[in-house]
Amino acid sequence: MAEVKRQVPLEFEKPLSVLAQQIDNLEAQLQEQPDLEPELRHLKEQYTSLRKSLYSNLRPIDRLAIARHPERPYTRDYFERWDSQWIELHGDRHGTDDSAMVGGLLDLGNDLKVIAVGTQKGRNIKEKQSCNFGMPQPEGYAKALRLFKHAEKFGLPIVTLIDTPGAYPGLAAEEHNQAQAIAINLLELSGLTVPVVAVVTGEGGSGGALAIGVANRILMLEHSVYSVISPEGCASILWRSADKVSDAAQSMKITAREILELGVIDGIITEPLGGAHKDPEATAKAAKAAIVSQLSELVKLSGSEVRHDRQHKFRSMGKWRDQ
Repeated sequence: MAEVKRQVPLEFEKPLSVLAQQIDNLEAQLQEQPDLEPELRHLKEQYTSLRKSLYSNLRPIDRLAIARHPERPYTRDYFERWDSQWIELHGDRHGTDDSAMVGGLLDLGNDLKVIAVGTQKGRNIKEKQSCNFGMPQPEGYAKALRLFKHAEKFGLPIVTLIDTPGAYPGLAAEEHNQAQAIAINLLELSGLTVPVVAVVTGEGGSGGALAIGVANRILMLEHSVYSVISPEGCASILWRSADKVSDAAQSMKITAREILELGVIDGIITEPLGGAHKDPEATAKAAKAAIVSQLSELVKLSGSEVRHDRQHKFRSMGKWRDQ
C-alpha cells in the first residue's frame, strides 16, 4: 500500500486531504480498536485510487499549480543530488552576484563534466527575497553569460535548469537594460559550439526562461509549464478578469505534452505520482538520466555540427506549408 504523505495540498487535491484526515483519525484509534483495520485498509485503497484518478485527468491549471508547488525541488536541490561536490561559480565580473541565477561546475558521471546554470526561487521568505522569487535581473543573465563563455572556452557541455516566472520587471532592471541582457544571451547561446541541454523543471516564463533556454535539446518535467506569459497575465489582458485564468491556461497550451506536440521541446521527463515534490530523489535521478542520455549523443558532434543543430532546431519552429 502506498504511503499517505502529508504535504501542502493543492486546490484540486482537497478531496485527498479529506480522506487523509479520515485515515489519520482511524490510525489514532487503531491501537485501542484493532477491529478498525479493515476500514482503514479500505480508506487507504480509496485514497490510492482517487489519487491515481486525479493525476490522470489534470487540467492545465492543475499542472500549473504543481509546477509552482512550494515544496517542488529547485535548481540547488538538483545540483546537490547530481554532484554533492559541485563547485559554485559566483558573480558577473561587473560587481554583482544575482542569487536568482545559480551556476557552477558539475560532474554528472559517464565522463561528463559540465557547466550547469539555473534559476533559483528560494524556500523561506528570506531566501525568496534574496533570490527575488526566482526572477533574475540583468546582472543574473550577465552571470549566466559569463558561465556560458567559460564553458565555450574550456569545451564543456552546458546544462540549464529553468524555473522562473520570468525576468524581473522592476524599474531598476529596466534601467539596467533587461531586454538587452536577455537578447545578448539569446545571441551568444545560439552561436556556441558546445552542446546545450535545457530542462524546464517548474515554470518556464517568457524571455526570462528563454535567456537560458536556447539549447540543442529542451526537456520538460511532466508537470512543468512553458509559456510566453503567465495565465494570470494573459487573462488580465484578454478578458480583464482573474476569473478567466483557467481558460487562459487551457487556451495557451502551456503543458509539457502540448508543447511536445507543437515540436518546441524534445522530450518529457516523467515525475513521481503527485509531482516532483513527492519524491525529489527519484525526480533528480530521472532528470539526470535524461540529460546524460542527450549529452552522450551531442558530444559526438563537432563544434560546427553542434551549432548548426541548435540553430536548425529554432529555425524549424513555427514552420507551415501552403496547401
